[in-house]
Amino acid sequence: MSISNSIVEKDLASHIHPFTNLARHQEIGPFIIGRGDGVRVIDDQGRSYIEAMSGLWSVGLGFSEKRLVEAATRQLETLPYYHSFSHKAHAPGVELAAKLAELAPGNLNHVHFTNSGSEANDTVVKMVWYLNNALGRPAKKKFLARQQGYHGSTIASASLTGLPASHRDFDLPAIPVRHLTCPHFYRFGLPGETEIEFSSRLAREIEDVILAEGPETIAAFIGEPLIAAGGVIPAPEGYWPRVQDICRRYDILLVVDEIITAFGRLGAMFGSEYYGIQPDIMVLSKQLTSSYQPLAAIVVSEPINEILVEHSGRLGSFVHGFTTTGHPVATAVGLENVRIIEERGLVGHARDMGVLLQEGLRQFGSHPLVGNVRGAGFVGGVELVADKATKKTFDDRGALGAYVFRRAHDHGLIIRAIYDTIAFCPPLIASEDDLAAIFTAFERTLHDATEWAKANGMK
Repeated sequence: MSISNSIVEKDLASHIHPFTNLARHQEIGPFIIGRGDGVRVIDDQGRSYIEAMSGLWSVGLGFSEKRLVEAATRQLETLPYYHSFSHKAHAPGVELAAKLAELAPGNLNHVHFTNSGSEANDTVVKMVWYLNNALGRPAKKKFLARQQGYHGSTIASASLTGLPASHRDFDLPAIPVRHLTCPHFYRFGLPGETEIEFSSRLAREIEDVILAEGPETIAAFIGEPLIAAGGVIPAPEGYWPRVQDICRRYDILLVVDEIITAFGRLGAMFGSEYYGIQPDIMVLSKQLTSSYQPLAAIVVSEPINEILVEHSGRLGSFVHGFTTTGHPVATAVGLENVRIIEERGLVGHARDMGVLLQEGLRQFGSHPLVGNVRGAGFVGGVELVADKATKKTFDDRGALGAYVFRRAHDHGLIIRAIYDTIAFCPPLIASEDDLAAIFTAFERTLHDATEWAKANGMK
């Protein structure tokens, strides 16, 4: 038996996959990736694929950055593990916290580490509740989030997530959260409505919900600068300034989930800067280490930190954290990752390549299957529809997207299908030639999808 066959058998016998149809997986088996090189990954059969999704929106520096490997190796040889409980610290964790405080906008100067974005958003919920208890506001505990927003898969973070599949049969939401209309202008804008008018209407909805619930009960608004996993949905014009104004007016914390948009993804260091947002709390992960190590960070404002310090003094401790909070190897890799992004000017590079990505994807706008092309910076989405004029979705929602996802592999391309929206999020290091290869492979995939849709009575 070959090593490859052995891995497949072991996978089917013992491995429960996340975000996977487990029954279907038993039929088709795993797709084994053996190694990575730059913007490409190579499967166990030696076939090469352009990773146009950076893994899971996250491998900014590509799959073979030796400096990150060396940073991890040095730290493993020096101090492979230590915790940060009870006043303990180590240099990589301290240095990375200081670096993030330096980079973060405004008065976001204090950092708490977790192992994943889901854990980070879970921690945000606890932290916000802790703050309001400290301030003598026990009723101010509800969160405002958006339909189609994605904030993680732990109990609290999945409750914040506005995707029905994340809630179904998990008994979620399990925390007090109100999900607002998704700011998806293509889908939810009214006939004749401009983007500014759409944003104003959504702002009125937010304010109406706050007043109906009672401002004294609303603790925080959480949102991604650009909704990514929910369908690549850039904020409509005027949306974020209105949200921020409402939050300030009603004393509601503004939590910006930058897990995907930080470190250059939108052509700015942070999505908050791209959209002109000043968060009270910012959440980071994914490109923080280019996913070479699991790490996330919560960056909070000066006033929030002051309350944490004061209240922990009263209680005797800030009783929250994980065994591997601020792990020395993960933070060493994160620090080196951020250095490389700065040294190589990758934020500016992503901004330049983002222009080419958006232009290249818009060329598919005339294709009979394409209803909408959208995005911002170096992330884009192509929504496939049954009828371009009416924006009608396919009756079997997601079937065509799933075919495109599978068929793209045959053309050496890895993308993501979010139902029938095809997402693109290339590594920050991707070149103009890499983008050209992505567009060529996608064009061939769309051609095949057109024939498949006709053969299956979809067009």
